[in-house]
Amino acid sequence: MALEELYREVILDHYRNPRNRARLDAPDVTAEGVNPLCGDEVLIELSFDGDTVEAVSITGQGCSISQSSASMMSEAIKGKTRDEIMQLSERFRTMMDLDSNGELRIDPDRPGSVLGEMEALQGVRNYPVRIKCANLPWTTLQEALADA
Repeated sequence: MALEELYREVILDHYRNPRNRARLDAPDVTAEGVNPLCGDEVLIELSFDGDTVEAVSITGQGCSISQSSASMMSEAIKGKTRDEIMQLSERFRTMMDLDSNGELRIDPDRPGSVLGEMEALQGVRNYPVRIKCANLPWTTLQEALADA
């Protein structure tokens, strides 16, 4: 199976079977992100145990890219501290951009070496208008953490 096909399957799996969709009873923080250009919506709820994310809920609607990105993100941040999440968020944002030479900022020969399943979204960079779709959950997460 080609790498692109594998990545497409990962994205479709998270879109069809989104993780962490159950709303939290008493979240410590919530944030809502909306992309008015395309209508993508993401609602993030977080519960903390000290500085660590204990539970996360991601709900919303939109394209397969935004919803898959949200699902993957929700899996990646559980059990992580705020600092770890901010580092992960920065790595994701870096992956979604090319360096000044037009090269990947992650090692393309080692899929999953940095971001695991989330690296499936790197192909979105070939469609610049869709990068905002992939980044929406991460931007919303940063807003949630800033409010916490």
